[in-house]
Amino acid sequence: MGRWYHDLPEPRSLLIAVLLLACDSGQRRGESAPSASVTTNTNARLSGSTASRDSAAALCPPTGMWALCSVEKRLRQSGFVAKRVRGESTQRPGFAVSPVVYTLGRARLEVFIYPNEMALRSDIRGLDTVTATPPGKPGTWETPPVLIRSMNLAAVLLTDNQRQAERLMLALTAGAPQPNLSR
Repeated sequence: MGRWYHDLPEPRSLLIAVLLLACDSGQRRGESAPSASVTTNTNARLSGSTASRDSAAALCPPTGMWALCSVEKRLRQSGFVAKRVRGESTQRPGFAVSPVVYTLGRARLEVFIYPNEMALRSDIRGLDTVTATPPGKPGTWETPPVLIRSMNLAAVLLTDNQRQAERLMLALTAGAPQPNLSR
């Protein structure tokens, strides 16, 4: 058996053929040739996607520090479907900031964003990192917590799925988006 796909047209030539057919059918109906509008619409879409990317970057600039928008983007890029839970942001013992809560399927993720790494370090010093609570205090977590720390971010994942915990740990400990230093 040989390669059966050798007779198929290249994707680029197939696209050109489709565009030519579209132009030809428009001229038969007495319409003007749409090639200019196709180019204009394509350029508008391309510049629009670039503009939306630029505006998204402006809203969530890569500073080297974690922000909620960069956490959410990293979760999406890592294949997690994170749904933000509204109204469940209760203060946790040992953490100076309130968490933002997400569900990841059946797992629960609480994300603590600190103003800087020093503020996080101060709280971490006062925690038992195995139980994610102050030493000697009873744990308030529903399941054994997985404490993740990266720069100015602390996250507590509540899951029984060790693969999910490892994937999340890798995604967040890879670091916050860094500024483009070449500009």
